[in-house]
Amino acid sequence: MLSPEAERVLRYLVEVEELAEEVLADKRQIVDLDTKRNQNREGLRALQKDLSLSEDVMVCFGNMFIKMPHPETKEMIEKDQDHLDKEIEKLRKQLKVKVNRLFEAQGKPELKGFNLNPLNQDELKALKVILKG
Repeated sequence: MLSPEAERVLRYLVEVEELAEEVLADKRQIVDLDTKRNQNREGLRALQKDLSLSEDVMVCFGNMFIKMPHPETKEMIEKDQDHLDKEIEKLRKQLKVKVNRLFEAQGKPELKGFNLNPLNQDELKALKVILKG
């Protein structure tokens, strides 16, 4: 039987460990999805170099190759790219929240600059105008 203090410490450690596992799992998933996205990008580039739109191309699905029409293959890969981009963005947003919860559980201050967003085109143009004087 553990003392109340020991149980509290144990619960704290379990909570921190679970939060850390969630962060690591999300990071691993982002890396895996990014790897797939890079492979798709390579495939799209290869399709762009191949100018024979009338011929079928060989596409690898898991352990098998399938012959598919060039335009359909390109469209399928582009849709997959869009899906991967959205999934990675969603995971990154969730990761920010999970990292903040982990830091909060550890008693550390929130990361500064972690919630930054890139400038959009209009903001970038305005900044350039301001910097030019």
